[in-house]
Amino acid sequence: MADPAGEGGLVKARPVVLIAAALVLLGGSLGYVLHARQRGDGPRLVAAESSFTLDAPGLYYRDGATGRVARSPGAADGPSCVRFYAAGDRALCLRALPGTPARTQAVVYDRRFTELQTVTVPGIPNRARVSASGHLLSWTTFAVGDSYAAGTFSTRTSILDLRTGYLVKSIESVPLTVDGTRYHAADVNYWGVTFAADDNRFYATVSTGGRTHLVEGDLKAWSARTLRENVECPSLSPDGTRIAFKKKVSADPEAPWRLHVLELDGLREHPLAESRSVDDQAAWLDGATLGYALPAREGRGTDVWSVPADGGGTPHLLVPGGSSPVAVAAAPD
Repeated sequence: MADPAGEGGLVKARPVVLIAAALVLLGGSLGYVLHARQRGDGPRLVAAESSFTLDAPGLYYRDGATGRVARSPGAADGPSCVRFYAAGDRALCLRALPGTPARTQAVVYDRRFTELQTVTVPGIPNRARVSASGHLLSWTTFAVGDSYAAGTFSTRTSILDLRTGYLVKSIESVPLTVDGTRYHAADVNYWGVTFAADDNRFYATVSTGGRTHLVEGDLKAWSARTLRENVECPSLSPDGTRIAFKKKVSADPEAPWRLHVLELDGLREHPLAESRSVDDQAAWLDGATLGYALPAREGRGTDVWSVPADGGGTPHLLVPGGSSPVAVAAAPD
C-alpha cells in the first residue's frame, strides 16, 4: 500500500522501494516535481488480478454494477476503479480509499493489468487521462466539494511521467499567462488534462476569478497560457486538431453544460447533437465519434453514450450502467 502524500511528503511507488527523492526548483515560482529512483535490477511487479487484459481492441469502461473495468461486449473482470483510462501500453485506475479525509489511490497498470505503481493523493477521484504513447498520466481529484456545478470546489491535478519517474504533484505550480499577461491568484484551479502526441504539450481547464479557460501547457518550458474562455474538461482529438469540451450555456445548476468541439486552427467551435447536460470529460472513440457518461435513464449511476463530433447525427446509447469509456487500440509494436 502506498503511503499518503502530504503537501511536503514523498510519494512511494508500489511495489518498488523509493530510495532517493528530490524536490527540484524549476526557477522562481515554477513549483516543484518529485523524482523517484528505483533500487535493484528492476521493479518487482504485482501480478494481475485476473486473466482480464487490454489485449483485445475495443470499448472499455467502468461497469456500474460491479465497479470493475469491463470490455464491451464481455464480463466485468478488470480491477475495481472509480475512474479509468488507458492508452498505449498503460492503464490508469483511480480508487477511493476508505476513511476521512478523502484520499485517492492512482494505480498504474500495463496491458495485462499487472500493477506497476501506485500514488496516493488527497481528495475524491474525478478525472483520469493517459497520453497516446502511455508515457504520461494525469489525474484530478476534488480537494473540496464534489461537483463543478457548485461554486465551492477545489481541485488538485497531477501529472506523472513514466519515462523519468517525475511526479508533478499539482500543476497549479505551472506559471500561468492569462490573455497575454502573467497571472497570479490564490483561487487558480486546474482540471481535466489531455495530452498531445508529442508527450510535452497538454491542454486543461483552469478556473480563476469566476471564469474558466482552456489552457495550453508546455512541460519542457514549464508554462501555460489561456486560449479561450468557457472551456471545461477538454479532450484532444486523435489527429490533434480539435478539442471536445463541455461549455457552460445555462445558469441552471441542474443542466449548465453542452458538449462542443473546438477547431484549434482559428478557434471556431460548434455544439454537438447531444443537447443534454454532460458533466464528463468526453473521450474520442475514433476520429469522428465521442463517448461520455450521462445519468442513467432508470435508477442511479450513469450510462455511456456516443455522438458524432461534427455536430450532426443523434446520440446513441452504448453501455447501460457504464462510465469512463475509452477506445483501446491493438497493442503497440
